[in-house]
Parts: sequence; C-alpha cells; structure tokens
Amino acid sequence: MMKILIVDDDAFLRELYAMKFVECGHDVITALHASDALRILEQGDVFDLMLVDMIMPGMTGVELLNEIKKMVPKVKMKLIVLSNQGQDQDIEEAKKAGAIGYIIKAQSIPSEVVKKVEEIMSAK
Repeated sequence: MMKILIVDDDAFLRELYAMKFVECGHDVITALHASDALRILEQGDVFDLMLVDMIMPGMTGVELLNEIKKMVPKVKMKLIVLSNQGQDQDIEEAKKAGAIGYIIKAQSIPSEVVKKVEEIMSAK
C-alpha cells in the first residue's frame, strides 16, 4: 500500500483517479491546486508518491516540483506527472524537476494509470 497525494485542478479526474487507487488498496489524499498540496505537505503529512498535473492555475506542475525540492531538499516522496501535456519538452522539464515518471492522461484509462504508477514505483 502506498500513501498518495493527487494534485489536479480537474475535480472529476482527480476523484476518479483517487477512487481507482483506493480500490487497489492505496491511501489517497487529493489537492485541487499546487498551493493546497504545499499546505498539506507543510502540515507534515508524509507520502510515498505525489501525482501532479502539469497545467494548473497559479503554479504549474513543474513549478510545484521545484518548490517541493526547495521546501524539503531530501524529499523521499516520489513524483510522477499525470498530464495531457505530452510534448518531449514537457516530459524533459518534469524529469529535470525530479519526476520519476510521466503518464499522459489521454493515453490511459484510470485503471491503466494505477497499473503504470505501480510499475514505476516498483522499478524505483
């Protein structure tokens, strides 16, 4: 079981992914925006994984990953991007910011996203 923080401004998708991960036995907390995710992390919650969207109001996924690295330089939480932005430049930016994986939403149904995340996590 993993403790997962899902950050996505699309309420329908956020809750759909959360439900699929919970069905597979994982503990899930969700955040609407990057600022919500930072507030949750500042409260001391520890997560195995954060799934983050690239395009959100206020702060992009990459900016959030960079902010987390500043806040917690030795963060053990794994970071995976879950986004519809699939350009090579987007993927490269995310990896430079610390993402260990990049999943394009439009290419996977939610149950496949869970499987891909579990595969990425077991490989790291």
